[in-house]
Amino acid sequence: MSHILGSADLAKFIDYQFMRAELTRSELERLVEEAARTGVYGVIVPPNMLPITAPEGIVVASAVGFPSGNHRTEIKVAEARQAVADGAREIDLVIDVGLAKERRFDEVREEVEAVRAAVPRPVVLKVVVESAALSDHELVESCRTIADAGADFITTSTGMHPAGGATVYAVRAIADTVGGRVGVKAAGGIRSVAQALELIEAGATRIGVSSVEAVLDGFGPVGVATEAEPLTVG
Repeated sequence: MSHILGSADLAKFIDYQFMRAELTRSELERLVEEAARTGVYGVIVPPNMLPITAPEGIVVASAVGFPSGNHRTEIKVAEARQAVADGAREIDLVIDVGLAKERRFDEVREEVEAVRAAVPRPVVLKVVVESAALSDHELVESCRTIADAGADFITTSTGMHPAGGATVYAVRAIADTVGGRVGVKAAGGIRSVAQALELIEAGATRIGVSSVEAVLDGFGPVGVATEAEPLTVG
């Protein structure tokens, strides 16, 4: 079904991700202010930068096991628990992609369940599968497993893997697999409003970006969220 999104509507889908290695505290403060001006849903902050003072209406998230996922489960559990103690209200967990490649889905489930138990709801748990690195079978089974393990969202990508980031194909595959049981977050390489809208049409319910301006400039000047120049999706 067709619907219309203005920039303020699209902004509410966006997690503004601040996960660069060279990020400084002063830069983070500036980016959080930008996030508030543009009206995004939330910000993703490196765990060592927590706690932060976020403007009202901005949800603070942090990443766990980022970017490789090659951390022991107990380390991910401790990292998630500490991030929540430091003010994170959402956790973005990167799975051990090697387990999915080896089709050791029971172990994928155990890891997600362990982190879920450490940060129970209302904390939101988003789980990154690195979809471009997986076969169709590996992706589908990973998504089923993660949804069953108690995740609230499944995320396509970290944006750091050489195999690539979010695609319409992967978002549609995830959405079809989970059937609305959990949200679908598209992240990795999203650099335009047209691309973001394609991913939403495919089934994404959240969008992760590292440059809000690059995504929202299709609506005109960014700086204040506006309903001007809406685009039709579908």
